[in-house]
Amino acid sequence: MHAVLIAVYLLVAGTVAGFISAIAGLASLISYPVLLSIGVPPVSANVTNTAALIFTGLGSTMASGKELHGHRRIMWHVSIVAMAGGVIGCLILAYAPSASFEKIVPFLIFGAGVAMLVSGRHAVKKQTAQSDGLIKQGLKNGAIFLVGIYIGYFGAAAGIFLLSILTVTLTTPFVVSNAIKNFTSFTTNILSLIIYAFTTKVYWLLAIPLAIGMFIGGYMGPIAVRHVPVKLTRTVISIAAMLLGLYLFYSAYFK
Repeated sequence: MHAVLIAVYLLVAGTVAGFISAIAGLASLISYPVLLSIGVPPVSANVTNTAALIFTGLGSTMASGKELHGHRRIMWHVSIVAMAGGVIGCLILAYAPSASFEKIVPFLIFGAGVAMLVSGRHAVKKQTAQSDGLIKQGLKNGAIFLVGIYIGYFGAAAGIFLLSILTVTLTTPFVVSNAIKNFTSFTTNILSLIIYAFTTKVYWLLAIPLAIGMFIGGYMGPIAVRHVPVKLTRTVISIAAMLLGLYLFYSAYFK
């Protein structure tokens, strides 16, 4: 494929992926297979995708100032816990065999689609003055830490898992939890990319057009989420994720 066509292809894919990520947290449903389709090896496709995902987080965070106002403390708390886990995930990816990564990914993507359907059924809790107990707080932090490991290892659909946790454990409206999710993914991906740059190969020339598209889509997403039917969007994306997981399962085990 001609270099210009590849750049346009990645720009369009990045815009769609960034938009989806800001709404539902599943950018890699688009961007990861797109990188595979132009011949990037699975592990390198994952880390190159992470490089581009940073700009989705940047765009969505810039557009979410209204939602994040008054929630800076919990925003940074969630982010720091996730980043701690992200370091471990990066090291696992860097030193685990690439063949095992390719065989694990289908299950991660299929599970992410299921997680999206399940998380969409949780109603946002009413605000209460009672603070979380130590056990509940520990469980929440542990779950966020595990998501951080997942972001560092693969990251595709990590936003779904994180949004599921925040929806269940926080008392904030959905749009606020979604904004916290976007910021946390943004900061954890930055840390992950720094580690990847020293431990594995990043296709920087492919990451650039993908990143530009993701910034555009990431900026549009938080604006759209205030107006579009989120439930329908999440349902469609979750079904697509499960179908992609089945396809990658077939490719990894039967081709």
